[in-house]
Amino acid sequence: MKIAPTRFNLVVGLLAMCLLGLLGLAGCSEKPAGTSPETSAAAKPASAPAGGGSGGNGGAPVTVTTVRAQQRDLPVLLSATGTVTPLTSVDVKAQVTSVVSKVLIKEGQFVKAGEVMFTLDARTDEANLAKARAQLAKDNASLADARRQLARSQDLFAQKFVSQGAVDTSQAQVDALAATINADQAAIDAAMVALSYDRITAPHAGRAGQVVVYPGSVVQANVTPLVTITQLSPIGVAYSLPQRNLTDALGALKDGGSAVTATLADGGGSFKGRLQFVDNLVDANSGSVKAKAVFDNADNKLWPGAFVQVSQTIKVLKDAVIVPEAALIQGARGTILYAMVDGVAVSKPVQLVYSQGLDAAVTGVNAGDVVVVDGKQNVRPGARLVEHKAEKADKAEKADKADKDAKAAPTSSATPAAPASGADATKPAAP
Repeated sequence: MKIAPTRFNLVVGLLAMCLLGLLGLAGCSEKPAGTSPETSAAAKPASAPAGGGSGGNGGAPVTVTTVRAQQRDLPVLLSATGTVTPLTSVDVKAQVTSVVSKVLIKEGQFVKAGEVMFTLDARTDEANLAKARAQLAKDNASLADARRQLARSQDLFAQKFVSQGAVDTSQAQVDALAATINADQAAIDAAMVALSYDRITAPHAGRAGQVVVYPGSVVQANVTPLVTITQLSPIGVAYSLPQRNLTDALGALKDGGSAVTATLADGGGSFKGRLQFVDNLVDANSGSVKAKAVFDNADNKLWPGAFVQVSQTIKVLKDAVIVPEAALIQGARGTILYAMVDGVAVSKPVQLVYSQGLDAAVTGVNAGDVVVVDGKQNVRPGARLVEHKAEKADKAEKADKADKDAKAAPTSSATPAAPASGADATKPAAP
């Protein structure tokens, strides 16, 4: 097929123009296609940190707070919750069935032992007493007559006017009447006892509770309560001792009783007393023993039924090594603590003997050893240690130095700017 010369020339020209354009693009750029400065920068790997380390503190010293172990006596205290209980508390009841005549006390009144509190209707008992006395007088008269008859019989027997049997009969009458006199006296005593029941007195000194009867109230013998008298001074506190402290408590009881402190839960104060009683039976359910301490309650601040916190000195640990309980670390292999020796942490296994409050008696360290308290969670054996007190001192010294430097520096004064040429110097500057 033949191509026309005009169309052929047009095709060749287009091909030549495309070839020249491609050659021009290749000559304008020396970098590979598709590569930009941002892409090149992003393709470069990040530089490693300076020093080539892990970025951690490495062998940096650990800041801690330390104290020195002390050697002193440490009392072993037992803490328990106790209840204030009166040593004596009596529900007063009438011993005879009668009617209340008078109420001589008020509720809440302090009474003395033997003080009359109530009187009952005593007319019947008074009549019985008068009857018994009259019978005694009658029998005394009969006895006197029998004795005169005996004396006459004896005189007649001496004169041979009566037999010995008559004398013996007179003697028997005298003896019978003498026995009757004794019975009459016993009846009088019984009537006086019954009459005494009509005057109800306080069995012991104490505080009267609620009075539940009034004049005219009928009371039944040994049934109707009249009032409760509770002794407040001295007073007791009942609590429980663990079985493990029973031996020490019994030993202290033989020595006069160990010291016991009772503290009121409402902040009413603390009171000193002594152990007085330890029960003879260990409770199988709780493994504890009941105990009671006695307190001098002159101010009547310990009230029956109140709860108190009891603290008792069981024994005293002599020359024990004391460290803060916060210094102890409980681990899978036992209890340890860190001691600082020449600025280096040393792990020491210890055994806890007794802890009380913030103190702990231990074995395994010596008195005077420097023990780590705060910051022990960051300490490892062999780590270098810096005391917190020293660090604070360095910071305070640096702060003082900076303050002195600031005070010693000259104070710079601002130089007023010269007025611009042609401006009126006396004219104030525009704000």
